[in-house]
Amino acid sequence: MPFSEWLTALRDLQASAKILLRIDRAKRGNLGDHKPIADGMFELRVDTGAGYRVYFGRVSSQVIVILWGGDKSTQQRDIEKAEQYWIDYRSQDNA
Repeated sequence: MPFSEWLTALRDLQASAKILLRIDRAKRGNLGDHKPIADGMFELRVDTGAGYRVYFGRVSSQVIVILWGGDKSTQQRDIEKAEQYWIDYRSQDNA
């Protein structure tokens, strides 16, 4: 899973813990600070360290798919990567 690979490679363990906490909150319906990026795709902002972002697709009001992560310095490249993962996911009749 692409997001898991990104998170595992993250060297900032404190940021990693905060990112996982934000995802846990999202699982419970509290998306917090997020904004739309593309058709059905969003950026969840994590206010720590390098300005971390988690990109996700919204399948329904109850289901999101975590696509990719990144930080402010690689934001455009991360968005492009997340968009490709979202397109791939949707092309498999998942959404």
